[in-house]
Amino acid sequence: MNLNDTDKSRIIALIKAGEKLPKEYIYKLFADEEDVFLFWNGRKEAVTNVALPFHSIEHIDEPRKDPSAGQGLLFDIKGRQLQGWTNKLIWGDNKLILSSLANGPMREEIEKEGGLKLIYIDPPFAVGADFGFNIEIGGETAEKKQSVIEEIAYRDTWGKGISSYLSMMYERLKLMHNLLAEDGSIYVHCDWRVNPYLKLMLDDVFNINFYRSEIIWKRSTAHNDSGGFANLHDTIFYFTKSDRYYFEPQFEPYSEDYIKTYYRHSDEKGVFLDRDLSAKGLSGGGYNYSWKGKSGLWRCPIETMKKYDDEGRIYYTSNNTPRYKQYLTEMKGTPLQDIWTDIFAVNSQAKERIDYPTQKPEALLERIIKASSNEGDLIADFFCGSGTTAAVAEKLNRKWITTDLGRFSIHTARKRLIAVQRELQESGKDFRAFELLNLGKYERQFFMDDLTNGKRKAKEDLYVDLILEAYKAKRINGHNTLHGQKTGRFVHVGPLDVPVTQSRLVDIFEECRKHLYTQADVLGFEFEMGLTPQFIQELKEKGVSITLKYIPKDVFDKRAVEKGQVKFFDVAYLNTKEKIKGKSITIELTDFVTHYTQDDIEELQQSMRAGSKVVIEDGQIIKVEKDKNGIITKTILTKDWHDWIDYWAIDFNYEDKKEIIKIKNDQGDVPAGLVEEHWTGNYLFENEWQSFRTRKNPTLEFTSTAHEYRKTGKYKVMVKVVDILGIDTSKIIEVSIK
Repeated sequence: MNLNDTDKSRIIALIKAGEKLPKEYIYKLFADEEDVFLFWNGRKEAVTNVALPFHSIEHIDEPRKDPSAGQGLLFDIKGRQLQGWTNKLIWGDNKLILSSLANGPMREEIEKEGGLKLIYIDPPFAVGADFGFNIEIGGETAEKKQSVIEEIAYRDTWGKGISSYLSMMYERLKLMHNLLAEDGSIYVHCDWRVNPYLKLMLDDVFNINFYRSEIIWKRSTAHNDSGGFANLHDTIFYFTKSDRYYFEPQFEPYSEDYIKTYYRHSDEKGVFLDRDLSAKGLSGGGYNYSWKGKSGLWRCPIETMKKYDDEGRIYYTSNNTPRYKQYLTEMKGTPLQDIWTDIFAVNSQAKERIDYPTQKPEALLERIIKASSNEGDLIADFFCGSGTTAAVAEKLNRKWITTDLGRFSIHTARKRLIAVQRELQESGKDFRAFELLNLGKYERQFFMDDLTNGKRKAKEDLYVDLILEAYKAKRINGHNTLHGQKTGRFVHVGPLDVPVTQSRLVDIFEECRKHLYTQADVLGFEFEMGLTPQFIQELKEKGVSITLKYIPKDVFDKRAVEKGQVKFFDVAYLNTKEKIKGKSITIELTDFVTHYTQDDIEELQQSMRAGSKVVIEDGQIIKVEKDKNGIITKTILTKDWHDWIDYWAIDFNYEDKKEIIKIKNDQGDVPAGLVEEHWTGNYLFENEWQSFRTRKNPTLEFTSTAHEYRKTGKYKVMVKVVDILGIDTSKIIEVSIK
């Protein structure tokens, strides 16, 4: 430490007084560390090291047309993948996901695939970034506001300015460095607002000696900015983990000027360059012999000259000098440098456009993936967005992991990746199954443990208090199943780690009837699949009106609770009609009911100026218009329930495969690090049929194609609907095949 006695006394006095240390003292304290030390307010060296198990939400694999030919046990009779690596689309906080990948059982799966060879990330770098998105309906655009959990992530990223952004990125980059293979590469996409900070951070985490390139991507040719020089480019920093890495040079097509200058000749095979024969590695001395009646000192032995002549490779100049033909079609192009000007941002008419705000062009990812990975390699993107990295990786025969915090991002990527599977299937190319994962109840338990650390009060009581506060309900005592009360309705808080069951609802109903209560809200993270509108209606007819509401993840953020931003949404319901003929079944989606509310129309009408706004209230999307005289009109855009459906899928034999999670056990008498497998009590949803809207094809099929059962018997069919807001609703149907 570069401190004298006066400095030490001054520091001690400041600390005792509870005052801030001047920065020069901070630098002196760390003077022995390095010549240059990267420091910001809030920097922490420790990273999250939990290993939470992954839960499977959905398993998706388009059936292959001819799975049996030479495939052994790789595919079932319908062409669905049975073994081998399954690609991962993971929904959740990428800090917890990265930690669980690095420290949990999936790390072994990654290493078996040769390790993670390439990471590309496009993290948020715009201070004004928004996680909202637009919904096109009835010829109007409804804005879906970002969820509170996404707002929290945004506040954590930018709440204290650049220091909070650096803290967010630093921990995640350290986790990525841990997870990346020794011969792996990382590409970090950013822009002028955070370039300098990210470069220094990457130097710190990945080592400045392994810095390879600063790639300038000119994404646009023009942009008007009267206030300064228009910004037309992004930056992509390219680092490797070590000196041992894979790189395949990339090329860009020759310019017209280059072709005109050097490729001046042509024949029936195309345009060619006449090159000195030494270009074939035959320089160094010469050979004296007569060729075509002319003697001279040639660069080729006569046998080679004859071979080239027979192949039509010899070109004769005006003075009869033989030259070698190098055809333009044989040349790869100009070796690519670190300024990329030949790839443009996704425009409004682009075939690949899916109307996602931060979508990057596939050509950009194709170049990066080809440069730093081989076919069969495993690559990752931990800020998934619209799923471009995964889509390109699949097309280029790479394995992939991709993650995102946003529900809408994950849903957009799911549809896009199914479309890629279909495209590859139609063209007869290989593709892999992928699974949609999250951290489920273990993520909730992690948040709860974090909140209750050091608290004396029982965790169960703290949990109930937390949910009631978020729901703006008052705690009540003296009841077995009821925990709170809100404006005349009694409230039950469902468990943290298991679904609310039908038997639990019966207990709530009995207690309400005993005390002559007529209304109750039941809050839960998950609800048993067997709960139906008919059952809820039966309880209502017996005297107790029960409403089921989802508890959002947002309840675990104290700031969101204090600001009253946490929204509890009513559980939606769907109805179906089954048509069975022999061993064949088709499913028709016949109804969907939701009471989702995002806006208060009365409050909006008082505050809005002349114009129009699209809002969502009580399960309806409504266009509110106010003219210059203050006259307000309301038009319902959701003409019927069909307008709410964005995606639906069917598993025709839901209980065919149990959901097994892997847990690394480090406690008790079990050997440290031993991986144990546990059945969650649920089953794997295998997506056997689906229909969804896309930008190019917004229509849906509401009746499935026929599914043929091989055996008679009773089956459970699961139908899953994802509405236009990205919310999942499921139903289980029991069918009998005779």
